[in-house]
Amino acid sequence: MPELTMILPMLGLLLAIGALAGVIAGLLGVGGGIILVPAFFYVFSGLGYDSPQLMQVCLATSLATIMVTSVRSLLSHNRKGAVDWDILRTWAPGIAIGAVIGVLVAAALRSVVLQGIFGILGMTVGLYLALGRAHWRLGADMPGGPVRAVLSPVVGFLSVLMGIGGGSFGVPLMTLYGRPIHRAVATAAGFGVLIAVPSVIAFLMFDIPPAGRPPLTFGAVNLPAFAVIIAMTLITAPLGVKLAHAMDPKPLKRVFALFIIVVAGNMLRKAAGF
Repeated sequence: MPELTMILPMLGLLLAIGALAGVIAGLLGVGGGIILVPAFFYVFSGLGYDSPQLMQVCLATSLATIMVTSVRSLLSHNRKGAVDWDILRTWAPGIAIGAVIGVLVAAALRSVVLQGIFGILGMTVGLYLALGRAHWRLGADMPGGPVRAVLSPVVGFLSVLMGIGGGSFGVPLMTLYGRPIHRAVATAAGFGVLIAVPSVIAFLMFDIPPAGRPPLTFGAVNLPAFAVIIAMTLITAPLGVKLAHAMDPKPLKRVFALFIIVVAGNMLRKAAGF
């Protein structure tokens, strides 16, 4: 068993991260992965667990938490009749295939390369949150045929490389194709399940050298981080929902977009060695 002097600082930092992720998720309706991955990276590397496979641990652990929160969110939205099951059924195979390919690619990349990928994709997501407009459209309905065959695995693939669920790519995609925002958010929770479940199963088969991984890591999933984040988000997400009803979330979303851009930029800086 790892010593308490190793585990206690990690648990303390994870408690704070989970509390913040829960509040932001409830307040702004965004998934926690885009917060959790860089947070895990800075916590683990700050505690000395800096290895070429560290980003794989961060991605896998983030996706493990999303596996739980996405199922909970999907069931909640389904009770309100907001989930578009036709989209989920037709997009599911491509998303799941893209997620598995994402794990295989992530397994072959060094941590520094994954940092760079996270930074570039994070900057893209942050800029869209900051500059995107509700009236933007690519079409009147969700695409099928060859377009869907290309886009669905791309959603799964990119999400795994960032360690995030379906919201950051799925919600903009569905709204750009004419789906109302509340149905897009609800259906994207299903995207999160399709992304997280196969990718976490694959990540559990990883073999990371003990010297370079945080304590109690199985495969690439760190169990203390998983358990603490799930517990804290369940406690603090309702607080975020209450705050969302008490204030205008639009300016806060802009601030959050700036936060993502700064975090992604810092990831790019570290990947470049500065």
